[in-house]
Amino acid sequence: MVEITIDNKNGNMWDITNIVSNISWKTSSIGKAGSLDFTLIKNCLYQDPAFQYNNGDVVKVKMGSANIFYGYIFTIDEGKDETVSVTCYDQIRYLMAKDTYVFNDVTASAVVRRIAEDFTLELGKIDDTAYRIPTMVEDGKVLLDIICKALTLTLINSNKNFFLFDDFGALSLRNSEDLLLDFYIGDDSLMIDYSNKTSIDTDTYNKIKLYKDNEATGRREIYMAQDSNNIDKWGILQLYQSVEENMNTAQINQQLDTLITLKNRESKTLKIKALGDIRVRAGAYIPIIIKEYGINQPFIIDECTHSFNGADHTMSLDLKVVT
Repeated sequence: MVEITIDNKNGNMWDITNIVSNISWKTSSIGKAGSLDFTLIKNCLYQDPAFQYNNGDVVKVKMGSANIFYGYIFTIDEGKDETVSVTCYDQIRYLMAKDTYVFNDVTASAVVRRIAEDFTLELGKIDDTAYRIPTMVEDGKVLLDIICKALTLTLINSNKNFFLFDDFGALSLRNSEDLLLDFYIGDDSLMIDYSNKTSIDTDTYNKIKLYKDNEATGRREIYMAQDSNNIDKWGILQLYQSVEENMNTAQINQQLDTLITLKNRESKTLKIKALGDIRVRAGAYIPIIIKEYGINQPFIIDECTHSFNGADHTMSLDLKVVT
């Protein structure tokens, strides 16, 4: 059973485990803060008159010795009846602020460290992303978008997938391959239901065109890669985007090769509903076995929602892969 406490930041710590229900904890692999939603009952019998809950209060969720969620109340929705809906977010929510940054010859790890330091956010384990981004000029951009861009550039140029998450109050940046869970979900293991979808409608491209404006010649230079076989099958699905000004031809061609490898594929979205296990969260790898579709491999968890209702604990997983 999960245990939930509220810290009013004034010395009062309240165990609200017995007055909450409909608990939902959601994590995403990129671009969103982790969230916790629950309903509490106010004015319960024997409730301490000093008990209170306010926006900004710290909320902690644990299960036995395992730490699940550490975040802050951001929304309180209450009325005449006794139920109160509460929404909390982890530390990543503070990365929704905007600012201006100019980075040169920097790793995504360094980008995370710099922004966290500027906004006084707690850091946890930060893996070395290695790839050095030539330049990033971000004027008035959302901090989380800046970090996501750095991680995307790292993926494109090194084919290594890192994800940012809040590890019980500490921002962590980890290589997904290092977070392979040691159990599987699927036939005869936790899985309750599933759906399987393939698509070329989003993030699939069989023709890549990169461009760079050459200030010396006054011309726009075009670099292109395409797959004629998939163009025959799907029609032209073109990605057209700029590259950094100081990238040379070899670097641009390397980026072309990486993009055509990553994008020239069907996307597959596998959704699974399963019995809950708190070790499962977005960004990690989980082995999946579904004989009907010949699936027997690890998948990255794109989104994960845990639902707690009394003794019942289930989870819904979005697993986005390419085939």
